[in-house]
Amino acid sequence: MIRLLIVDDHEIVRHGLKLVLSQVDGFTVVGDAADGAEALPLIYDLVPDVVLLDWKMPRMDGLTTARRMKREMASIRTLLLSGAPIDSAALDALDKGVDGFVHKDIDPDSLVHAIRRVAAGERYLGAEIIQALIERSQRQNTAEVVTPLSEREQEVLALMATPATYRDIAEQLVIGEETVRTYVKRILTKLNQPNRTQAVIAALRLGLISID
Repeated sequence: MIRLLIVDDHEIVRHGLKLVLSQVDGFTVVGDAADGAEALPLIYDLVPDVVLLDWKMPRMDGLTTARRMKREMASIRTLLLSGAPIDSAALDALDKGVDGFVHKDIDPDSLVHAIRRVAAGERYLGAEIIQALIERSQRQNTAEVVTPLSEREQEVLALMATPATYRDIAEQLVIGEETVRTYVKRILTKLNQPNRTQAVIAALRLGLISID
């Protein structure tokens, strides 16, 4: 059972999310809060598996809440939701206490998928976030030098930019899952990035991959 805590300053949003997510098999909503300041004591008391955080809230926003929570309880996963246009500040929040990032326009099935991915220990970027990364990458200088990737590494990198798990990538390329992990480590090293999310961002910026 995945235990969820919902944090949003709009009561109607909290109510709607609780209504939808409480009906999903394997999910239970253990609490909700109107902002980060109200949420932190609940998080420490209830110890949810995943905290859904609104990006912009009074008193304490979603990113600040995630950072403070991670200092005390790093194992709790965070999924940031933004109803505002995705700007550079929001994109820079990735990997700073946030395990997943989606837009509030996301459909229920995709949200459920995102929560499950984040709960499983993966990073997740919604389609709108990926599009914002692409648009930002087109405005940035792509003249960075990286160690060239092999053809197979390029294939793995392209799949890293999709919601595919390592197992999915292995099945699609007809290789072992551990082999996929080895390729991913090589890609991270060559791109000088700490994790999958940042590698995808760098690859988009460098023009190594594109997402339709």
